[in-house]
Amino acid sequence: MTNFVIIIERAEDGGFGAWCPDLPGCVALADTYDETVAEMRTAIEFHLRGMRESGEPVPVPTAVGAAMVAAA
Repeated sequence: MTNFVIIIERAEDGGFGAWCPDLPGCVALADTYDETVAEMRTAIEFHLRGMRESGEPVPVPTAVGAAMVAAA
């Protein structure tokens, strides 16, 4: 099993959006944080399946984590 980092952002409407730095174009939207993570898991599986079926190489993840950093 390969782990991919996802970035989750709050949308202006109060929902959430997510994307994966290692899989350009792989995104998900949902109303809650937890739903967004679940939708993103499904999106990544779908994205990787499509890559495999079309003969594209599956990238080795380079992103290793994300962190919240407070700034003044």
